[in-house]
Amino acid sequence: GKPLELGGSRGRDSATGRGGYFVTRELEKKLGIGPGSTVAVQGFGNAGYWNAFFLSQAGYKVVAVSDSKGAIYQPNGLDVKSVYQFKQQESKLTNAYCHGSVGEVRDHEVMTNEELLALDVDLLVPAALENAITAKNVGTVKAKALLELANGPVTPEADKILFEKGIHVLPDILANAGGVTVSYFEWVQNLQHYSWDLNRIRQELDHVLSDAFEQVWRQGKQHGLGLRTAAYRIAIERVEFATRIGGV
Repeated sequence: GKPLELGGSRGRDSATGRGGYFVTRELEKKLGIGPGSTVAVQGFGNAGYWNAFFLSQAGYKVVAVSDSKGAIYQPNGLDVKSVYQFKQQESKLTNAYCHGSVGEVRDHEVMTNEELLALDVDLLVPAALENAITAKNVGTVKAKALLELANGPVTPEADKILFEKGIHVLPDILANAGGVTVSYFEWVQNLQHYSWDLNRIRQELDHVLSDAFEQVWRQGKQHGLGLRTAAYRIAIERVEFATRIGGV
């Protein structure tokens, strides 16, 4: 995560959101969630914004976003880039389209973060707080799938309930790994004293996360597990195998 001038990597600023998009894109092959699907994003900081941006660029309909003060909702889709620009300038969320110095405010509904979590959307992206979805509010979740961009946004109790309801949760250990993966790429580039271009960063990140998603999905289906437990199982098996062949 260093600045480029001090040996940082291109693409690090948007890597968490982009990685979340790559993982989401794989759902199209499994659940039919793809371009045209509706998305609600709780949390509109760096990770939430970039994820919403990449999803909207790919044809997903981002219908709601929120920050700590509340959420805005537009069933026909928000102008993600302009909403973010307004938030940076005015410290508030506004659905608008801006070109140059001219901006057009579009209608939207104001709601709470809790109401956003309960929206009937294809994909819900908790990208803000830990323990955003608990045993108390998990019953209101109607999304087909969740993408955990925040760290630990779903409690263990809620995770179990979501699994029983058939709602797929893409766990944080996979869904928000784009940032740390590009930080690893940065380390590799530093060792090589050679800087990769942005296109290579994107291709390498795509390869790593698409492969990781497929392994987690296959493990979950094979053993009847939720995707979080499947990811942990893979991780533990890797540690066990490395320990055993290392003679420890």
